[in-house]
Amino acid sequence: MKSKMKPQQMPDWFDGMIYEEGQEVTNPYSGQSYELTAMELSIYDFIMGSQAAFDFGFQDEEIIRSFQKALTWFRKNNPEAYYVLLD
Repeated sequence: MKSKMKPQQMPDWFDGMIYEEGQEVTNPYSGQSYELTAMELSIYDFIMGSQAAFDFGFQDEEIIRSFQKALTWFRKNNPEAYYVLLD
């Protein structure tokens, strides 16, 4: 699926890597794919990297808060992609 083309702004709280290009991402559990913008891909990779760190027991309050903000940002800015890739 294609990402909806509405203007997005990188949130002030995000200090992760910002990609120059988007790409298609596939949910490993459902097999469904979605084309993400560069900004969405940046936030998505932060979410997935944070989740992996949490799975290994990494606990940092600032990262946890940013992770929650990233999920909220993604759900608000592209709910369709959120439900395909993250829900």
